[in-house]
Amino acid sequence: MERGVDEPSIMKELEEAARRNIPYGRVLSSMCTVPHPIALKACKRFIVSNLGDPKLFPGTASLERACIGMLGELLHLPSASGYITTGGTESNIQALRTARQLKKADPARANIVLPESAHYSFDKAAQMLGVTLRRAPLDDELKVNVDAMGELIDKDTIALVAVAGTTEFGQVDPIEEISGLAQDEGLFLHVDAAFGGFVIPFLEDPSRYRFDFELPGVMSVAIDPHKMGMSTIPSGGLLYREEGHMRALEISAQYLTSQVQFSLAGTRSGASAAATYAVMRHLGREGYRRIVSECMANTKLLYDRLKAMGLEPVIKPVLNIVTFKVPDAHRVRKRLCDMNWYVSTTSRPEALRMVVMPHVTREVIEAYVADLKKVLDVV
Repeated sequence: MERGVDEPSIMKELEEAARRNIPYGRVLSSMCTVPHPIALKACKRFIVSNLGDPKLFPGTASLERACIGMLGELLHLPSASGYITTGGTESNIQALRTARQLKKADPARANIVLPESAHYSFDKAAQMLGVTLRRAPLDDELKVNVDAMGELIDKDTIALVAVAGTTEFGQVDPIEEISGLAQDEGLFLHVDAAFGGFVIPFLEDPSRYRFDFELPGVMSVAIDPHKMGMSTIPSGGLLYREEGHMRALEISAQYLTSQVQFSLAGTRSGASAAATYAVMRHLGREGYRRIVSECMANTKLLYDRLKAMGLEPVIKPVLNIVTFKVPDAHRVRKRLCDMNWYVSTTSRPEALRMVVMPHVTREVIEAYVADLKKVLDVV
């Protein structure tokens, strides 16, 4: 347009667009939730800062370093290196890029061994890096078969991947065993804990699922503050055991004040680091423990309600994800959508999938179960 539009008109347009978005209160398919109010305030304050050129924004860069320190402490390695990413997809791509750089592998032959349950971001990574993915099958509990992973390794394997909180079922792979396999084979092990990273440490018995730098074979971890960490979108984290791992990603960027850059994106919003810093400092371990405890209690409530309806669970919930087999899951999901409930479906096996985030309260669950009963009576 030749001439601009007045602010009230634009704000009206924005409000109309916002009203078309689905409020989180009826959403049981998303791994994100309403950010904590302090994260929103920090985000607004630092929205103009660019961590792609950190020497221009030293204050924001210091917040990012503090975030990595806190995340490292959470993951049993206060000295970890890393940076705040846009989320698990970027973190996973960068981790595999690191493995390829460290091995100096020929992409035409290089392969990565990972579970069948691994996130689709690894397919993106394979396309971008030109490497091959070798998928190991799962056991009856939907955890990766470690022996099968070992059989897929050859001289051109550059990395292993394990998952702490699978996207579909919330399952945690036997990462302690995979760590031993990685050490035996001399391979880089990346753990995708984008979802589980802010859940497992705050469970009643977190020692049941050892997944992070406490295990000597783990070289990098993806963890997302914008999921159960209650930060703003997009806020991810990629942490490395050794600073040299991250330095394998450095490229020359002479026109920047920092001269080098290691992140995937060039321009990076400092608002993500500020929001993550603020919410982690504000909640502390006690606050996250309370949030996770409430989510797990509501997970049990939903699980018990659906079992009482005679439905069969795929697995007993490990984290705050519930999956149940229903007749014609895709049709049930569509019917629920028509009633303004948003859930998702899994593929193998086919099931309804529900993520019990902090906005999924007891009242939400009771209302959802009542409507699900109506849908199942029809279907």
